[in-house]
Amino acid sequence: MKQRIFPIAAILLLCCTAGSASAQEGTSKLIRQGNSQYKKQQYADAEASYKKALERNNRSVEGNYNLGNSFYEQKRFDAARQQYANTAKLSPRKDIKADASYNIGNTFMEDKKWQESIQNYKTALKANPADEQARYNLAYAQAMLKKQQQQNSGGDDNKKNKDKKDKKDKQDQQDKQNQQDKKDGDQQQDQQQKDQDKEQQQQPQPKPSKLSQDEAKRLLQALAQQEKKLQEDKMKKVKATPGMVEKDW
Repeated sequence: MKQRIFPIAAILLLCCTAGSASAQEGTSKLIRQGNSQYKKQQYADAEASYKKALERNNRSVEGNYNLGNSFYEQKRFDAARQQYANTAKLSPRKDIKADASYNIGNTFMEDKKWQESIQNYKTALKANPADEQARYNLAYAQAMLKKQQQQNSGGDDNKKNKDKKDKKDKQDQQDKQNQQDKKDGDQQQDQQQKDQDKEQQQQPQPKPSKLSQDEAKRLLQALAQQEKKLQEDKMKKVKATPGMVEKDW
């Protein structure tokens, strides 16, 4: 997108609005010098010449406009915008205001600031509705803004989907870990139960009695008789213990 060069007809306007003839001649000479350098693509030299012209007459519409062009060619878009804005304020002509707004729109487009470029192309078309290039650039900037918004929206959706997937993967991993922990716990519990059963099997177990009911009864009676005899023997021993002996008078 090429910025627009200041119209030659503006020089005539400059002659009608300048102060003294000598001051005007000095300003015009520097601007012509800058224009010559600009055509040779010596943009830094052209910048210097335009600045000197503006030192003599800072209200020079052509000086401000062409200084903006020299900044534009050097990719100094913020500085270019400032000069084009000065031009739009200083010039009473709608066509120059339209071209200044068009060039401001181009600087924003270079920076991919679509919303700002759209606003300035609309301003240019308001001043000059017949400007087809401004209309084309406006449509292009609007299309790029829409594309950017769709990409941003898609990026948000992708991020949401990714976050959702990450959350699901994390939950699945946690569920899987819980299942494994439960399985390990059940296996450990089963092993402990097996170990307890094995330990109990290894301990001596009471043997079931092989005596019949009558034999068991006789055995109990014999044990009872034996216990009774032991008690009687014990009593006899106690009675036989020596006590106090009475005197034989």
